[in-house]
Amino acid sequence: MQAKKIRGRGTASRTDPRYLEQQYEAVDDGWERLDEPDRVPTTVTVERPRTIISRNRSPDVPFDISVNPYRGCEHGCAYCYARPTHAYLDLSPGIDFESKLFAKPGAPELLKRELGKSGYRCTPLALGTNTDPYQPIEREWRITRGILEVLQESRHPATIVTKSSLVERDVDLLASMAKQDLVQVFLSVTTLDQDLARRLEPRAAAPARRLQTLDMLHQSGVPVGVMFAPVIPFINDADMEAVLEKAAAAGAEAGGYVMLRLPHEIKQLFREWLQLHEPGKAEHVMNVIADLRGGRDNDPRFHHRMRGSGHYAGLIRQRFERACRRLGLNRTRRVLDTTHYHAPGTGGVQQSLL
Repeated sequence: MQAKKIRGRGTASRTDPRYLEQQYEAVDDGWERLDEPDRVPTTVTVERPRTIISRNRSPDVPFDISVNPYRGCEHGCAYCYARPTHAYLDLSPGIDFESKLFAKPGAPELLKRELGKSGYRCTPLALGTNTDPYQPIEREWRITRGILEVLQESRHPATIVTKSSLVERDVDLLASMAKQDLVQVFLSVTTLDQDLARRLEPRAAAPARRLQTLDMLHQSGVPVGVMFAPVIPFINDADMEAVLEKAAAAGAEAGGYVMLRLPHEIKQLFREWLQLHEPGKAEHVMNVIADLRGGRDNDPRFHHRMRGSGHYAGLIRQRFERACRRLGLNRTRRVLDTTHYHAPGTGGVQQSLL
């Protein structure tokens, strides 16, 4: 049975998480279902993890450590590679991922504790690597701001990736950190087409609004960049140069892109999205993805998963590099300062060993 659209959501699918002992399949028996909601409310559950810093061992991403204040993301991006993480909670990577959220209000205190450990070595910390640190519930929970306050106090560098204009709220912290070479913010802009963005990323800021945020941060002295991610064959790929041009005009100094990834349950969810929103392109899009991924829907291998391989992948890479050269993006790589870091609460004074 084909999933239907739910207003304000990226998917209506309740696809089963892969770890369930029993899997269920929806079957249309011809009877009208009156209990299917037209809207799905957002719920937030408090999560109290024992640690908050995640360590990265992948050569495909430019950071060693990250912090995620939330699990799940209300932006509802149909393509989100983080959706399968909800399966670890026996929740659906479909509608549950964007409606059953988990907040970690203890994250700032946990971060203080972990940064204060004697063996800790400072390296730029990434925010926004799994779910968006400025998704709508951050307005109330303010966990990301608390994390930034810890980083500012200890002069710890950080990078941020977001689709939200809520990052403007913290410009006081970000501008202060920028003066000490401690922060860089990337706005993820997937398309300039408002209608496509509404269908792909239903609760994220509008593309034009993200570009305004890019400009506002730049004007405030915060170094900014743009991520064109993901590149979706024949859905948004034609927008790449235009997005890079608008971002460069707004002050972006760096740019990046990531090819669409379809791990685990995302394969089914993205196919459903295509059938609902782009049925005439669905078969062609999936054929190009298979060409990118060595005949499969997904290629998880290091050095391949972010860029793909084959003719189409090479064409995208050439277009991206040519546009960056023309626009002056990525001329140099910004290196954040780790030399003035001190453990939280020490005020830069070395603690006694006794």
